[in-house]
Order: sequence, then structure tokens, then C-alpha cells
Amino acid sequence: MKKIWHIILLLIPIIGDCQMNYYLLIGTYTKGKSEGLYVYKMNSETGEVSFVSKAAAANPSYLDLSPDEKFVYAVNEDANDKGSVSVFSFDKSNGTLTFIDKQSTGGDHPCYVAVNKTGKWVAAANYSGGSFSTLPIMANGTLGTATTIQHTGSSVNKERQDKPHVHSTVFSPDDKYIFVPDLGIDKVMIYSFNPGSGKPEPAPVPFAAPPAGSGPRHFTFHPNGKFAYLVEEMGGAVSAYKYKDGKLTPIQHISTYPADFTGKKWSADIHVSPDGRFLYATNRTPSNTIAIFSIDKSGKLKALGYESTKGEVPRNFTIDPTGNFLLVANQETHNIVIFKRDKKTGMLTDTGKRIEVGHPVCLKWAEIQ
Repeated sequence: MKKIWHIILLLIPIIGDCQMNYYLLIGTYTKGKSEGLYVYKMNSETGEVSFVSKAAAANPSYLDLSPDEKFVYAVNEDANDKGSVSVFSFDKSNGTLTFIDKQSTGGDHPCYVAVNKTGKWVAAANYSGGSFSTLPIMANGTLGTATTIQHTGSSVNKERQDKPHVHSTVFSPDDKYIFVPDLGIDKVMIYSFNPGSGKPEPAPVPFAAPPAGSGPRHFTFHPNGKFAYLVEEMGGAVSAYKYKDGKLTPIQHISTYPADFTGKKWSADIHVSPDGRFLYATNRTPSNTIAIFSIDKSGKLKALGYESTKGEVPRNFTIDPTGNFLLVANQETHNIVIFKRDKKTGMLTDTGKRIEVGHPVCLKWAEIQ
């Protein structure tokens, strides 16, 4: 009996370590100080971080993990028919990445990648190509040949919206649809998705149209699956929708900037807190802020405040799995700023902790094995 208790006491620190610590995976632009992908470990109670490993890759600006977190899929945001998705096996016992495959995305400058719920398909957004692709995932984590869907059209801003610019590919909570915000045509295109065949088809209601000139960028669902939110890069706003069976019904359009802001609007990323009570959105230079909103029972937003990101050109950000911290990637000041999150009020406090990485863009979490 004493021996059993001794074993239990030895295991408690290991169990506690896994509960408090997560891997943070970082995607970057490799145009200067960065070499590719980076892995850090973060304590979700204290906010302390430590470097674990890195892996070479060309412009891995966005990434996603397989449902079992054994594989990492990272876009290579390149042009001249070099846009691709690189595949890495991920050893969660020590946090190391090993390159195993690369496949074309069928278009230039892929800027977003997502893995579906079954872990059998990847969807990638080709920004300059104005298209998106689905790629089958093989049993060993590698990718098959892409099926590419080309968008057509333009919108009111002839400088930035002269052609399609697909900015993200988001699977619905039930895996039956793919939502594809296109900055160039001012639409969120909606596709029915069969997890068996992987071939997208236009949904019965094939798109949602935010205001002209808004520039749809990133899209996210509320944890309850009843609401969805779109951040608009050019309009500097969020469109809120009711969601059901592949259909988006507009309920609100609200600015991510204070009413008295007069500078360039240039929004980037959007996420809902794990408890579904708050929504956050990043605004790039010259604002360099995170807009903070509360979410009421109807799904509508109320602006609570605007927190400086303590850096230049904030891109993607993330809330850790416990909801204790919010981390924002400041692309042009080469740092990731760690904020403590008040779960009751939604407000943010700078912890003073930083991760120094060249041109950070995308942040994702994985459990420690």
C-alpha cells in the first residue's frame, strides 16, 4: 500500500505539469529574423514561457494542427506557383517538429489553413490566387492533390478589390460547411462540404455580403454554435450573424475602433473567449490595439475598450485554453505580448512578459503529452 501511494505522489507533479503547461506554436514570415516555425512552452497559471524548438520553413504565416495534434500543417505564403502547405510531424513528448511533406495549394500566397473535424481534410486560402483548395490527409499525415475552387469578381475599392482575395477557410462546427471570406469581392462564400468526398459545392445560400468595401478577412464561431463573427480588414468592423444549417443571418455591424478614430482602418484577427462571454479583434498600425467586446444572449456585441498591443502591426492573437491569458503577435516589432485576462470583465492587463520572435503572425496551442 505504501508503494502505491509513493507512485501516486511521484505522478502528481507530472499530472500537474501537463494540466498547467501547453505548447505554443508560432508561424512567421521568414523575411529577416525568423527561420520558420517555433515551439514554446507556456505555464497557463503564471504566464511564464520557455523556448522548446524550431523548424525551418519558408513563410509559414498560418498553421493548424490535426485533431490528435500529431501533425502540423503550415502554409508557405509564396507566389509564382510556389504557394504550398508543409506538413510536420509533432512529437508532443518533447515538442519537436519534423518535416514530412509539402503539397501545392493551387494558388499564390496561401495565407490560411484549417483542418476539418475528422482530421482527413485540409482547406487552404490563396490570397493572391483568389482561390481556395481542399487537400486530403493520408493515414501517415501527408497530403494528397488539391481540389481548387476559383473565385471571380471584384468590389468597390479598385486598388485593393480589383479581383478576388480569399483570406480564410473556416469549417462549420458540424463539419458540413466551409466559410470562405473573400476580401476582394466583399463576400463570405459558403460551401457545402462532404467529409467523405471532400469536394466543396455552393451551399443553398451561397454567400453572405457585408457592407461594400469592408474587405472580409477572418471568421469565427461562438462556442455555442448559434452565432458567427466576421472581422472586416478594410472597414475596421465586425459583422455579427445568427447561424443555423449553413445560413448566416445578419444581426449587427459594429466598429472595432473608437468613434473618434480618424486614421487608417486595418483590422486583422478575431476570436471569442472559451466561455463565450467576450470577443476580441486586432487593429493594425496606426491603431495597434485589441478591441474588447462583451457578447449578450442574443449574440450582439457591446464595446468595452481598446487595449494597446504594445507593438506594431498586430496580426493574429490567441487566448490560452484556460482563458487566463491573451497573446498577440506584433509582426513588425518581432514580439509576442502576453496579457492577463480578467475572466469576469474581459479586460486585459500587460504582464510585461514577451516572446521575441522575428515577424510573428500565427499562434496555436497543443497539449503536452
